[in-house]
Amino acid sequence: MNSKNINEKKLVGRIEKIDLPDLNVDQLKAKIDTGAYTSSLHCHKVELNSAEKNVSFYLLDPTHPEYNNKKLTCPVEDIRSVRSSNGLTEDRIIIRTKIRLHTQVDTIELSLADRSEMRNPVLLGRKFLKDRFIVDVSRKYIGNK
Repeated sequence: MNSKNINEKKLVGRIEKIDLPDLNVDQLKAKIDTGAYTSSLHCHKVELNSAEKNVSFYLLDPTHPEYNNKKLTCPVEDIRSVRSSNGLTEDRIIIRTKIRLHTQVDTIELSLADRSEMRNPVLLGRKFLKDRFIVDVSRKYIGNK
């Protein structure tokens, strides 16, 4: 078991700002969701290129006009069945990229999803949070202070 001591884990609030350095994307709002297993990134016009094993998509974040509809291309890590918040299971493309939350840089798997009904363009699930962070649901933007 790779469990860190509680004193080694960083504190995060229910909403945090994150950076995705490999994608040249900074300061995206992320909902911290211990009820979700998988983390996801809000995007649309997802185009899978099976021959090259990559995916192109357009990032959606209306609060960042410079990122809204920014086209990105990444290698495909996997395609998995994911149960969405409405209880339906769907196959989603998974990418692997770097994430910066506070001063900590880690690798994360993100499913590409249409999160247009959600408030935040990124959802961080417990697969990523486990053994790294403790969540204080009464606070927001702890890392930005």
